[in-house]
Amino acid sequence: MQIMTHCKKLGYYCCVLLLAGLIGGCASRSNKSMEPMGDSQLAPVATMVESYGDIELPIEMVLDANKSMAMRTDSFQGGIHVYKGRVQVSSLRDYIIASMRNNKWKLVGEASYNNVMLAFTKPNKTCMVVLADSAAGALGKTQANFYVTMDVAAANRLNPFGEPIKQ
Repeated sequence: MQIMTHCKKLGYYCCVLLLAGLIGGCASRSNKSMEPMGDSQLAPVATMVESYGDIELPIEMVLDANKSMAMRTDSFQGGIHVYKGRVQVSSLRDYIIASMRNNKWKLVGEASYNNVMLAFTKPNKTCMVVLADSAAGALGKTQANFYVTMDVAAANRLNPFGEPIKQ
């Protein structure tokens, strides 16, 4: 009988110590969660496609520089930009449509079969996006190909030779 009482007391003391440890651990963390986070502490949630500034991708997508190229002249800017990352095609499609809409792009076409193709326009700009899963399926990466053109001359009201357009 005496052994039973000692076991109960030992169990009781163990529970009290466990509770004290849990409460102490939560109390020390609660002060940190009350402090507002500064801008330097926030992790980035999006990345911009090259130098366009109005085409965003989730941070998981990384530029494949070996498969990308860009061209810039006085009257034209554009390129093919290839990004890869571990995201689902359907969620990436939804993200791109929402972010392009937020940046005032107009969705003018969409087609899907094995891949998803999206077409967007803005005054003096076009962007086509092709989204594809890798052959590895769920273990592979999703690829996003961006085909972007920007008519710099038309945006500045110039003809392709850099001369002002007369009206």
